[in-house]
Amino acid sequence: MNDENTLNLMDYVGIVIKRKKLIILITLLAVIVAAVISFFVMKPVYEAQTSIIVGKPQASANSAANASSNYTDVMMYQSLIKTYVEIAQSKLVAQKALDGLNSDMTLNQLQKSITVTPQTGTQILIIKAQSGDPKDAMDIINAVSDAFIYQSKSVFPTGGDIQIMDKADMPKAPVKPNKKLYIAIAFFLGLMVSVGIAFLLETLDNTIKTESDVEKYLGLPIIGMIPKSQDNRS
Repeated sequence: MNDENTLNLMDYVGIVIKRKKLIILITLLAVIVAAVISFFVMKPVYEAQTSIIVGKPQASANSAANASSNYTDVMMYQSLIKTYVEIAQSKLVAQKALDGLNSDMTLNQLQKSITVTPQTGTQILIIKAQSGDPKDAMDIINAVSDAFIYQSKSVFPTGGDIQIMDKADMPKAPVKPNKKLYIAIAFFLGLMVSVGIAFLLETLDNTIKTESDVEKYLGLPIIGMIPKSQDNRS
């Protein structure tokens, strides 16, 4: 037998139905706030990217007598990729790219807008640039990739043969904010919070409303009921 203070499934359903207006109101408010922030407050961010392949170093390609090396080809490429990632993220490349751009960005802002990611198990680097304007994102990534290739050959002439595989295209849609995701999250959070508030209010409400509440809260049997009079005369 269940304890008298234990709520069963029907009690939970009853509370939800009873507080449905509150639940709907809070959930709807959360969705509206998320939509307003996503569409009107948060600025769109566009992302352009290019892919660069790192080929075999000239010294290795032209000479088979490389037996004195302590590294395998795999280790050599891993080392090359790490080196080129650091070069791509350097101030040297950022400044060279900035010099070729008609932009009021600072060096720090340009560096923060760039991400360089090596593709695992390949000789490919992916360079991405983000900006509030799609054309700026494309221009930045093209300037950075050109500066990267130029500076790499300058500071690391014995390195690999690097080439651009795919030039950046102008992005058609922003990558941030993800409006649908934010609204969905707001809906579920609003629903959870509103249901929690509904159960909290029901727990704090110890007033007697029905005959069953008399037995539940006072532990007294019901011996009679006084029907509500339909006669409004005094």
